[in-house]
Amino acid sequence: MNRKGSGGHSELNWFKSSYSDSSNPNDCVEVATAPGTVHVRDSKVPDGPRLTLTSAAWSSFVERTAG
Repeated sequence: MNRKGSGGHSELNWFKSSYSDSSNPNDCVEVATAPGTVHVRDSKVPDGPRLTLTSAAWSSFVERTAG
């Protein structure tokens, strides 16, 4: 599922994992990429706080948590 952001981040195209629980589609983490950065937000609060990471930091996070 892709969803355009709102507010100051409207240019971001948000998506969530295909492994997200389809029985509760609003209970997920969404991710959007931009040149050099990765943005992370809670799907239940799309206009709430977001994490912004460098692409390198995101890659390191994924590498260390995937298993």
